[in-house]
Amino acid sequence: MSLLARCACASLLLFSSVSALAAVPPPPPLAAKSYVLMDATSGAVLVNQQGDERLPPASLTKLMTAYIATLKIQRGELKETDLVTISEKAWRMGGSKMFIQVGNQVSVSDLFHGIVIQSGNDASVALAEHIAGSEEAFASLMNTEAKRLGMRNTHFQNATGWPAPEHYSTARDMAILAHAIINADPVHYAIYAQKYFLWNGIKQPNRNLLLWRNDGVDGLKTGHTEEAGYCLVASAKKNDQRMIAAVFGTHSEAARATETAKLLGYGFLFYETRTFHKKGEVLAQAPVWKGAASSVKVGVNADMALTMPRGEAAQYSTRTVLNPTLIAPLKQGDVVGKVEILRGDKMLKSVDLVALEAVEQGGFFRRVWDSIRLFFGGLFS
Repeated sequence: MSLLARCACASLLLFSSVSALAAVPPPPPLAAKSYVLMDATSGAVLVNQQGDERLPPASLTKLMTAYIATLKIQRGELKETDLVTISEKAWRMGGSKMFIQVGNQVSVSDLFHGIVIQSGNDASVALAEHIAGSEEAFASLMNTEAKRLGMRNTHFQNATGWPAPEHYSTARDMAILAHAIINADPVHYAIYAQKYFLWNGIKQPNRNLLLWRNDGVDGLKTGHTEEAGYCLVASAKKNDQRMIAAVFGTHSEAARATETAKLLGYGFLFYETRTFHKKGEVLAQAPVWKGAASSVKVGVNADMALTMPRGEAAQYSTRTVLNPTLIAPLKQGDVVGKVEILRGDKMLKSVDLVALEAVEQGGFFRRVWDSIRLFFGGLFS
């Protein structure tokens, strides 16, 4: 039996005394300072134990270093084949290393692998300097991106997680960052599942022990310093469901794997996520006044999903509410109403309903005729 399955069963036995009326029992307590469990589709936080406590993130920091690199690649500002000249500062970095040599030229792709798989402090500094000119300037980019993602209790001072007085993050913020990494770039995310990387004749294993446990775990990153303890941000997928667990401050390498597996197992056992509407799906044809077209296709601009107790999906439904009068011109993405998720009569979640296409203003006679219709419609409504 796999580790996640064993931990899930343990969770079920542990909480077997919980009343059958409770849809979801409480999560298993973990031997960790702080932890969060998030559903990767809906972004819902399912477990939060001191998840906003500011703690040293150690090498979990490198998740942001790698994420910024992928953003630069996506924008065409960085190429994987670009060669990076290794500085003396990067070469002299202590701790976990990729073992790059000063003055050598190493590709962005190799440095990325060295960061993600080998947790190379030297690779992190080299890539940071190449992107921003200096590690200090790169840290500013990291903080800007953290703010954009909504990581409210995070501040970076370097690209590695090397201990520094004002370098901190939280379990919730690291789960948010993992969510962005997984959804923003599936191609580069696949690298987080690689178990080994060979560089300079040295083959080093990925420190994420859960990759060896065959539980659907395919990322993300470990961290360790004396101050931080042993930390892990992990993600696993089972069928169409993906969970993210961020665990800070366990006491050993083995413990961070075991405790994180408990959290993931609990999520898969007791929760499911239903996607009600997909991005770009046409939900209705809404009438438009004074337009070159008489209607507009409407939908949502991101997948609309909700995480719920397992087995309760049939109790949920959606309702589309259009704004009463839509007048051209309309731009693609303009808000034209709301889509609500309901459980019975209770509204649980609401997202914007948007125009999926533009509608230009109609000709003179169309505008006049619709103005007359709207005027008399207003009189008799």
